[in-house]
This record gives sequence, structure tokens and C-alpha cells, in this order.
Amino acid sequence: MSTHIGAEQGQIAPTILLPGDPLRAKYFAETMLEGVFCFSEVRGMLGYTGCYGDKRVSVMGTGMGIPSLSIYVHELVTEYHVETLIRVGTCGALQPHLGIGDIVLAMAASTDSHVNRLRFGAMDYAPTASFHLLSKAYEVARKRRIRAYVGGVFSTDTFYVDDPEWWKPWAAYGTLACEMETSGLYTLAARFGKSALSVLTVSDSLVTGESATAKQRERGFSQMAEIALELL
Repeated sequence: MSTHIGAEQGQIAPTILLPGDPLRAKYFAETMLEGVFCFSEVRGMLGYTGCYGDKRVSVMGTGMGIPSLSIYVHELVTEYHVETLIRVGTCGALQPHLGIGDIVLAMAASTDSHVNRLRFGAMDYAPTASFHLLSKAYEVARKRRIRAYVGGVFSTDTFYVDDPEWWKPWAAYGTLACEMETSGLYTLAARFGKSALSVLTVSDSLVTGESATAKQRERGFSQMAEIALELL
């Protein structure tokens, strides 16, 4: 067991899906995997392992934000030898052509977090997806006729922002969507030589003001998990 994950060695598969919400992890595991067992309930951050076809795969919540995700990713790769980490989470659209339920494959992640500036002596580091996962995910989406867009996302430390226009400069430079974890995931994957990808579903639009319900966020948006599982 690690400090924040209650699994024994061998209980976590080399590939893991990482939704932010532990209840989404539970839902994905129980509806999309076979032979499922729960490997961790520490702090309510549920983790499961099962099989998708003949492949073992795990799924575990990470909580919200780069600090929370970074704790779990660090322990998964250093204590449990996970090789491939795929975030399956929600995002807010920054472009008018993105609608609720559309898929965003995050090619790179900008951020307002200072985590990487602490690592790199106040310089900027540009974390990116693993290209083999990104290209394969796009092909999976294309073959399944799932509407998926590839581009940059913005990982923010702040969910509630005082300035309602904060997102417009990011949109002007082509950023597709905002969320809170991808920059941290891609940075740690690079640090430890692992493969990572964020497959995101649009749950809100800062352009139109549309928003999905809490139930849709928890139990809907299964296409992103299907794409992630097909990467196996």
C-alpha cells in the first residue's frame, strides 16, 4: 500500500483510466468492465480493476485539480508501476464549434498553475500528450464516428473566477477548452517516462453558457471511456 492508495502490489493494471470523480470511476468500472474488484477506498477515492475483453485495466478517481491528481499519479507510477495513464474527464468549451458531449483530445496543456514554474526555476514548461496515444485515440473516434477535436487545453487552478471575461484571451489563441488536471498529468508522465493522454467531454460552454447536469457528469459521457478503453 502507498500513502494514499490502499492497493496491494499486482492489483493495479499497467493501464489506468483517471476520472476526477470517484463515482464516475465506480460507474465506468461497473458498466464497462468485467470481473471488477475495488482495490482502494482510501479517503473515498475509489479505484477498481477489471477486464475489457482480454485486457486488464484499472480506473480510479483523482479528485479535482493538479495537486490532487499529482499525488495519485506519482504513487501510481512509482509504487504500482503503471505505464499508461488516461484522464477521462469533463471540460468547458472555449470555442463556439464545441457542443455539450463533444470530445476533446488534449494535445498540449497550458496552465495558470505555478507547479511547473517551481520545478523549472520560474521558466515555462510545455507538457504534451503521448503522440502514439493521441493519434490512436483520434483514429478510434474517427472509426466510431464520434465527433472529436484535437488541440490545446487550459488547466486552471481556479474554478470560480472573478473576471467573467478571463477565458477570452485563451480562446483567441485557439485553446479548445479549460479543465483542471491535464498539465499535471502530462508533466508527471514526462518526468517518469510514462504514456499519458486526456480524453475530455465538453460539459459546459463558456461561449454559450450551456451546462450539463450533475447526473450527466457522473453517468453520462461514456464515449470518452470507450475511446480510452479501445486504446488497449
